[in-house]
Amino acid sequence: MSTLEEPTITSETIFEGKIITVQVDYVQLPNGKKATRELVKHPGAVGVVAVTEDDRLIVVRQFRKPLEKVTLEIPAGKLEPGEDPLDCAKRELAEETGYRAGEWTPLVSVFTSPGFADEQIHLYVAKQLKPGESRPDEDEFVEHTFITIEEAFSLIEKGEICDAKTVLAVYAWQNAALQSHD
Repeated sequence: MSTLEEPTITSETIFEGKIITVQVDYVQLPNGKKATRELVKHPGAVGVVAVTEDDRLIVVRQFRKPLEKVTLEIPAGKLEPGEDPLDCAKRELAEETGYRAGEWTPLVSVFTSPGFADEQIHLYVAKQLKPGESRPDEDEFVEHTFITIEEAFSLIEKGEICDAKTVLAVYAWQNAALQSHD
């Protein structure tokens, strides 16, 4: 065992919702003292960097209640129990935008906020896009649009793109474009 680990003494679930579970763990610290850790358990998610033939990114506008504003984000969604992340990415792209992709490439998987949550998001690049009909979840209202890399950076500066997965996606998209020109 690492000298940095915090073994759990007891764990108590204090909330179980549709998307998250909140638990309180009581842990033993490396110095022998005890502490409390509040944890958010999340099933995981995916995000899709969908790039068109003319090198534009498909993004969705969506109202985000915790922020009390409309944000501009890459298509994304929660994994269902036992669902393969790539299958989820394909489903979410189709649901939110109507598009389907002929080429899928894993980009990166990251933990969104490891200080309090176990949510891991898997990002994919989708290319060879074909339009179709979107079918968002019944409680989900989104509009999709297309932006260039220059517009994406401007929207980040203005705070219209403000979530970590989309900011990461834009920088990864830029990096991929730079790599392909080398």
